[in-house]
Amino acid sequence: MMFNITKNLQYTNNSDALITYGNTILKVTVKLVSALVKTTETNYSMYIPLNGLDIQVFAVGPNTSINEVIHLERSNNAWMEIDLIKISQKNNGSAAVAFMIYTNMSSMLNSILFNTSNNTVKTIISTVVSATLPKTNITQFTEPVNITLRHNTNVAPNSALICVEWKETGWTVDGCTIIESHSSYSVCSYVHPSTFALLMLTNPSMGDNSSPLLLLNTVAMTVGLVFLSLNLLTFALCLRNMRVTNVAQINLCVSLLLAHLLFLLTQQFLQYLQPIQAACAIIAGILHFLFLSSFVWMFIDAGLIFIVVKNLTKIRSKHVEVLNWKCLSIIGYLIPMIVVSVSAGLVPEGYGSEQCWLKMDKGFIWSFLGPVSLILASNLILFFIILLILTSTLKRIKSDFLKVKEPMNRSKVVEILFLILNSQQGTFIFLVHCVFNQEVRQEYRRIWRSLLKKKVDSMLMSQSSGK
Repeated sequence: MMFNITKNLQYTNNSDALITYGNTILKVTVKLVSALVKTTETNYSMYIPLNGLDIQVFAVGPNTSINEVIHLERSNNAWMEIDLIKISQKNNGSAAVAFMIYTNMSSMLNSILFNTSNNTVKTIISTVVSATLPKTNITQFTEPVNITLRHNTNVAPNSALICVEWKETGWTVDGCTIIESHSSYSVCSYVHPSTFALLMLTNPSMGDNSSPLLLLNTVAMTVGLVFLSLNLLTFALCLRNMRVTNVAQINLCVSLLLAHLLFLLTQQFLQYLQPIQAACAIIAGILHFLFLSSFVWMFIDAGLIFIVVKNLTKIRSKHVEVLNWKCLSIIGYLIPMIVVSVSAGLVPEGYGSEQCWLKMDKGFIWSFLGPVSLILASNLILFFIILLILTSTLKRIKSDFLKVKEPMNRSKVVEILFLILNSQQGTFIFLVHCVFNQEVRQEYRRIWRSLLKKKVDSMLMSQSSGK
């Protein structure tokens, strides 16, 4: 039956048919191997070479003298290490493991059955192997099992290697971890019996053609981080000046600084993070929280500006009466925390895409886009309300004219435009709230004069002591 399926494979390119054929071979193989396994009082090993399939079985009984990890290797393409003794202790003293190496299975259960973004090139670079525990009721290894898979092709630059497991309709990274990788082989760790392989992910956008864009991203992010740091330094120096400091702007800068720094580091080390699914998911969750916090603080800042404009004659007193920094801090960080917690609770597998961000599956990306869209819409409404209030106020004081100019230039290079605007938020905040703020400039002049005076006094004291 297996050989007939393999023969028919050449006549179809249908994914559903390939999945059916692959699943059939896997199930038939497991049943045949399970039928061949017999109980023993001590231990025994059995090797079955077939055309396109190598099978090795190792069984232990209650009177075995083996007390070490068992190493299964009958092929140069893959080998396995498993603590069968611990498994037997949970199965009345007996246990068996079957390690199967398929030569051509990757042509049926191929790389297109692993769900990634459209621009990612996926390649299975190892033989497909299966590990089962015949005639046991154990569905999970007592300890993670290490399987070494030899690369059957060169690993491409700027690519990521991931260990994958077959689950009926496609490859998944659930329960799989790559623990080490070398030029010719990688070691994968798995938590339960299944069928496994090693997958190479290559993103064309990571190639040489886009290296200027990657460089631009790094430079722009770095510049943005510098200005965000200058913002925080300015707010720290002007902490006593209540007209300059603003709790919303401080926390906005902190959130953006941490978010952009983590994002930049993640992209720089992405090829090392991608194989570690848990780490990638945690980073995605933190980024989700930090970017949501940034948008919430933007909304709070817009709300404070609205209060200031609405109460032009009593700005400070009204500001203090309505919202203090403790209340703002709870709002600014609690809302994003609730959104992230609910999202992780409902769809825990939604974190950890190829870029260590939110996955597009099941519309999970809307756990970020939804709140952001709501905040942007609210900010836009506040902007027009503030504009109307200012216009009305200026008319009452007989202002000559008010010109509102909103230049808008469309560019075909949307990605570059988004990159620059997104990375330079700190620069814009620094220009608006520091460089163009007269009180900040005065504060800097005062600090500069104070430092200069101390320097001059120090020099005069040195000259006096020298004489």
